[in-house]
Parts: sequence; C-alpha cells; structure tokens
Amino acid sequence: MLTEKLQDLKKNLLEYAALAETMVADGIQGLLQKDETKLKNILEKHEPQANLREIELDEKCTSLLAQYQPKAKDLRTILMVLGMNRDLERIGDHAVNIAQSALYLLERPPLDPLFDLPRLSGLVNGMLRDSVDAFLQEDSALGKNVCERDDEVDELRGQILRKLIACMSSDASTIERALHIIRISGNLERIADLTTNIGEEVIFMAEGRVLKHHQGEK
Repeated sequence: MLTEKLQDLKKNLLEYAALAETMVADGIQGLLQKDETKLKNILEKHEPQANLREIELDEKCTSLLAQYQPKAKDLRTILMVLGMNRDLERIGDHAVNIAQSALYLLERPPLDPLFDLPRLSGLVNGMLRDSVDAFLQEDSALGKNVCERDDEVDELRGQILRKLIACMSSDASTIERALHIIRISGNLERIADLTTNIGEEVIFMAEGRVLKHHQGEK
C-alpha cells in the first residue's frame, strides 16, 4: 500500500515540476516573443495552480508520515518530496519575478540582444528537468551532473552582468531596462541553485550520502 502511495506522490510531484518548468520557460519565451498573454498567464493562472499543488503535496506527505511511520529509504523519499515541494514553490516565485520584469520590458524599446538570457534560461530549465528525472529514476549520477552544471550558470550570469554594467555606463537611458534584465538573470541563477539542492538531495536519497556543502552553500 505504501509503495502505491509513494508512486502517486511522485506522480503529483512530476506534475508540479512540469508546471514550474513551464512557468520559467514561458517567462523568457513571453519576453522573446513579445507575448503579453503568456506572461500574464504566469501571474494569473499558473501561480495560483502552483500554490494549490504545493499545499496538496505537503498535506499528502504529512499524512503518509503519520499513517505509515516509514523508515529507511521510504522515509528519505517522503522527506525528499517535502524538500522538493518547497524548492518548487520558490522556483514558482522566481518565475513570477521573471514574468513581472518581462512585462515591464515589453512596454519599452528592447535592448538587443537580450544578453544571453535565452541561453541562460535553457541551461536552467535543463537543470530543473534533469533534477526531477534524477529523483524519479533515483539516479545519483544525474543528480551530481545537475550540481556540476551550476558553475556554468554562475559563469554565464556573471558575463551577462558585466555586459549590462558596460551598457548602463555607456548609455544612462538603458539603466532601468538593464536592471530588469539583471533581475531576470538573478532569478534564473537562484532557480539553478534550487535545482542544485534537489540534485544533492537525490544523492542523499539514493545513497544516503550527503553532498551538500561540497558544491558550496545554496
């Protein structure tokens, strides 16, 4: 019975993760495609859905802990879902921040190109997708790979920041727009940090080995 409940729990988590991934991707795609509807959907439709899923998952985890008092790997799995649930909720919050800044930018002349934001978004969404796959497959090697990719995200975000500082220094009229792009890149970087947390937790769940702090504080 507990095995079936855990499978259902994982299914619910996968659906929540897919929603979070859509929110992050749509924030950048809405900006690139000048799609105001896609961006407003994040704020008005997807965020309320994400909040409901977070509450439902938390309640299911709490119920399973109370009802079955699981041990060993089953206990680690439920605790992992609880941790991922919190991470996904925070990822959703960052996606909302991205959408808000994207809506601001749509109303103003574009800064072209968008300073590698599409590439950064692609890296981050790939990490999010793979961190969830690592959990579902109990693949500690994939979890470690996700953690390793965080350095690439940090480096790219640093490049974007340097370019935007140069842009603002040479043309003061770009400052407000550049600050919103910096905000978007910062939120993407924090999403990458959260997926790294998930990768670390996958290693703990699968191997009982703590990787946290080996990759630095998140």
